[in-house]
Amino acid sequence: MKHDRDMVGAFPVSAMDRLPLGEAMAVRCLRAWGEGPVAMETLLLPALGPRGARSCARAFDEMMGMVQRHGRRELMRHGADCRCVGSDEAILAHFVMVAATGEREDAMLIASLLVEGPLLMPLSEAARMAGLHLYRAGLRRGRGFAEPASATRH
Repeated sequence: MKHDRDMVGAFPVSAMDRLPLGEAMAVRCLRAWGEGPVAMETLLLPALGPRGARSCARAFDEMMGMVQRHGRRELMRHGADCRCVGSDEAILAHFVMVAATGEREDAMLIASLLVEGPLLMPLSEAARMAGLHLYRAGLRRGRGFAEPASATRH
């Protein structure tokens, strides 16, 4: 079987309704980030309020700015309404939540997959700040993700 180079980073590895709430919020933010800061703030506004949404959007934008400018390669993302979670989306969401929960060394290890050494600490700190907000937003949305009707994914 020939490996499809166009799928690198976008290959589906999970589904939105299978992710922990904080990670699902991080994937949604990544997708909204591609649409611009207003889209991300609009997504976060119901769960975080105006001030929290702005603060989270700033931290997420700082993190993604580093990844975009200094990343090992461009991160791939699925469409805003897609139920699939691509491999890049999954690793970024996991990184953000690991950073948010205080696992500093693990966060920097994951960050090393995204950027070069000198940016590991600043990237992890930006992810921690965004992740704390997203973790809180995920808790507030608690019932926002329905249970799957069946075990079939694709």
